[in-house]
Amino acid sequence: MKRIALGLQYDGSHWQGWQTQRHGQTVQDTLETALAKFCQAPVATTCAGRTDSGVHALEQVVHFDTTVERETGSWRRGVNAFLPPSIALRWAAEPMVPMVPIQPDDAFHARFRAISRTYHYLIYNHPTRSPLWVGRAGWVFRPLDAERMQEAAQNLVGTHDFSAFRAAECQAKSPVRTMHSIDIKRHRELIVVTLRANAFLHHMVRNLVGSLVLVGVGKQSPSWVAEVLASRQRKHAAPTFSPDGLYLAKIDYDARWGLPQTDAVPTFWTVCS
Repeated sequence: MKRIALGLQYDGSHWQGWQTQRHGQTVQDTLETALAKFCQAPVATTCAGRTDSGVHALEQVVHFDTTVERETGSWRRGVNAFLPPSIALRWAAEPMVPMVPIQPDDAFHARFRAISRTYHYLIYNHPTRSPLWVGRAGWVFRPLDAERMQEAAQNLVGTHDFSAFRAAECQAKSPVRTMHSIDIKRHRELIVVTLRANAFLHHMVRNLVGSLVLVGVGKQSPSWVAEVLASRQRKHAAPTFSPDGLYLAKIDYDARWGLPQTDAVPTFWTVCS
């Protein structure tokens, strides 16, 4: 039995989120069906972070265990042959085994070995909606001040209780998370919000973006975000923003695992913007 890691990219607008459901219209169900066809045996996968309905991934990381022997290139080509156009394996790898185990059962795990997660949120900021960005970017028709949003976002950097930005149905044991950085940049008509943290709560990114948008359009001051954070009350924050512009961009792991990851640079939207 060996453990295989996969780097997965998908357009979430076609799917009801990552996690398996009875109707089967999820990324996990579709991937496991493709893996089962390639391996000719059932396969159970574990991902680094679940994504909701409509949320995209530039690089989701998944692992599974199998007795099937294949070259890494064969995994990518073979499984992709059974996947729809909206989902694709970008790479496959057998994580390196540490020379000196940290603990007896030390092994790669897509979720528990992750050091941090990075998300991008795209906002199309124009008076008129664009059919080309429907499902791929959130839309704000009022002018946004990206500098004010950046100022407000710095109140969120550090280790905090993010209860004010947590979905009511969130199942995390603790609302405390460490936000490593938030960067907000304008690329002509697009604003890209990049957030990196050790982990995120359910709807946390979309709730944060919604509040930053209120600052950007001038309805709230940058210091208001700090007040909402300190309140720990979801009712004080903005409504949950659209899932359309949310992208799981990168999962960071220790280099000892030897995964063939690449930096998730948002080149395709900076070129288009």
